[in-house]
Amino acid sequence: MIGNGEAILENVRRYRAIASLYRQTAAFRPLQKWSLLDQAEEWEHLAVAELESYFNFSERLKMPFTNSAAITIGTG
Repeated sequence: MIGNGEAILENVRRYRAIASLYRQTAAFRPLQKWSLLDQAEEWEHLAVAELESYFNFSERLKMPFTNSAAITIGTG
């Protein structure tokens, strides 16, 4: 069984591969080029969102247990 972090990184790999396929297809289909490049950009945004969630997840694992009052001090 793969861990949550590994699953997130696998999703990133898949999203980037899909984006790459859209970019490659755009090179050979000039009439659909901009639509395909838009699709590629959407998949890249999904990959970035997954990476952000991965790093947020890994940071939460590193943080020692704190209560919510300690986190909110000084936030105004």
